[in-house]
Order: sequence, then C-alpha cells, then structure tokens
Amino acid sequence: MSTAGEMEPLTSGASNRIIPIFKTLRTPLIFIQSVILYILILLFPRRRQFRTDVAAVDGAASGQQSPAKTARRKSLWRLEEEDTLRRRSLAEGLNMGFETEDGEIPYRWNTSLFFGVRRNALFSRSWLPATGELKGILIIIHGLNEHSGRYAQFAKQLISCNFGVYAMDWIGHGGSDGLHGYVPSLDHVVVDTGAFLEKIKSENPGVPCFLFGHSTGGAVVLKAASHPRIEGMLEGVVLTSPALRVKPAHPIVGAIAPLFSLVAPKLQFKGANKKGIPVSRDPAALLAKYSDPLVYTGPIRARTGHEILRISSYLMRNFKSVTIPFFVLHGTADKVTDPLASQDFYNEASSTSKDIKLYEGFLHDLLFEPEREEVGQDIINWMEKRLGTIAENIDHIW
Repeated sequence: MSTAGEMEPLTSGASNRIIPIFKTLRTPLIFIQSVILYILILLFPRRRQFRTDVAAVDGAASGQQSPAKTARRKSLWRLEEEDTLRRRSLAEGLNMGFETEDGEIPYRWNTSLFFGVRRNALFSRSWLPATGELKGILIIIHGLNEHSGRYAQFAKQLISCNFGVYAMDWIGHGGSDGLHGYVPSLDHVVVDTGAFLEKIKSENPGVPCFLFGHSTGGAVVLKAASHPRIEGMLEGVVLTSPALRVKPAHPIVGAIAPLFSLVAPKLQFKGANKKGIPVSRDPAALLAKYSDPLVYTGPIRARTGHEILRISSYLMRNFKSVTIPFFVLHGTADKVTDPLASQDFYNEASSTSKDIKLYEGFLHDLLFEPEREEVGQDIINWMEKRLGTIAENIDHIW
C-alpha cells in the first residue's frame, strides 16, 4: 500500500481537471479547426441516428438497430446498473456514527433514496440531534467527484451546536444512480437541489434552512439560490472554494467543447488525470480521499467538463443579480478554484448581507485542512449570526 508521501496527488475540483482536458484537444490547432468543420457536417445526421437508436432500444422503432448494437447497449446499461448498486451498497455501509466520551450517541442518522426530477434515485443522508430543539438545518451539496459521506465529521460539529444536517449525492456520484463521475447536466443537479430542499422543508416545518456547497457544488448552490422560490425558503448560503471562474486553456477550446459534449459526451480525457494539485495540507486527509472507492478519480468526461464551464460562465455573468445572504470561504493558496473570483463575487453581488473569509495559505478542501475545526466553527458562527439577525428583525416588527 502506498503512503501519503508516495501518492500522486489528484484533484476532484473544477479548474485543474478541465484545463488539462482541453490542452489535449488543442494540439495542433490546425487539425482541431479541421475537426470542427467535419463535426459540423456530421453533427445533425449523428443526432438523428442517436435518436433512432434510443427509439429502437425502447421498442418504438424495432428493427432499425442491429441485434449486436442492441446487445452492446444493454450490456453497457447492465454494467452501469451493477456499478450503481455496488456504490450504493458501499454508501449504505459507511459508518456515520460517533460517540461521546461517555459512549453515548447524541444524534440520529439515516440514509434514504430521494427521486430527482428525472426520476433518478439519489442517495441522501441525514444527521439530527437526539434531543433539544433544532436551531436550523444545513443542507450539504458536495463537490465534483466526491460524496456526502465525507462530511460526517463536519456533521458532528454541527450537531454539537444543535444544527441538523442533510446531504445528497449528485447523479453519478456516491450511492446515486448514473455512470460514476458522469454529469449529463448540472442544471439537473440544480433542480434536484431545489427539490431536495423542498422535501426537507416539508419534513421540518418552521425550521430555518441553509444551503452549503463546496467547489462545483458551490456553483450549483448559487445557481439554485438565484431562483426566487428557492431563495425564499433559505436563510442564506455557505460556499467553500466555489467554482466561479473556470476557463478553457484557449478560446478555440471553448468553441469546440459544446460539440464534443454533444457527439461524444462520455469521452474520457486521460490527460486530465496527471499530476494534479494537492487539495489539502493534511497527508492523512489526502490518503483517505483518494483511497475512498466512492470518490471518482478517473479521467473526466467531455460533457462533465463542458457543464462546469457552462455553469461557471453563467454565474460570472450574473454576480450582480445575487441577492441572497451568503458567506463565501476560500483558501488563498487554492490552485483548483480561484480565490480572486470569490473576492470579485463578494464585491459585485447585490446581497445586503454578505461575508467573505480568505484563509491565508489554505488549499482547496477547507473542511479537510488541519484547521478544519476552525473553518467549521466560522460557518456555525455565521449561521447563528444570521439567525440572531432574523430574530431581531421579527422583534422589531412586533
């Protein structure tokens, strides 16, 4: 078994995995320009053929697809389903428990399946204090390629302050349906996040709720909270190392990314998995992350990379339209997502209640840094401050 010192660091963040992807596409540029033309010529016929193939599998156009192709497609579906069930079993088997010094378990934890807007089974977890009134609930949306089970220690810290915790695995992540590490649409993740919030609000009427998002999960949370209906259900959002400014290595790369996303969405780019940037200064945290079978460490796929570029571009254009209260946290030494983008977001957002904290020398995974307790306490303090402000406003009304 390799030690932490022998590990080749990888990253599950956005920028470091996307930029190498597109570097592999841009050499030589003359060839790529020729490929663009070729793809444009073939694009629509291929899309029509794809729809025909899907219809054949569904029985709507039987006889238009060869038995060999049908068998291959069914085999791929079966392998994906088997992998999903394997990951779900691993997710359910994770011990989310912890005890006090007296051997007591001061909370209730549970796992369940939540069905998203496209009827995908999404794996979710909850941690709730065993006694006492809930101050509020924090809903965790994890980052790219990780899963909700990684946040158990943070949940323990929240429970000790009488906050309940819920967390959901994206499609293709953790114990949820889908090809591991593949995200067909981040807009689907955004809508699933809103539906998950609605479900939690219905189960906990009157309890204040906050959304938390890490890295690409931060981008998802911010876009979800831009919808007035979602914003109205929240007291605020917390963003750690959000993926707010992710750019391709070259403008031509940005132009061809949508094409590859359409014609070969599951295409993997092996160049994206070499010599990644460390995401924590804690060697044990790095070893735990990249030896976790529920953390995807394979090459990123074309559609997933394009989706990250797309949501990042949308958010950059709409910083000024953000009105929800937020707290953004970022390490100044983060090389995966841009801390300056978090500062720009803070400066430009229209929110009347907004806070930022930049941690000098910290890396990407703030809640897995050696100072994780400090970061967690900063988040708890901010939520308690928000709840205190809300209570004061109610008193003034009466």
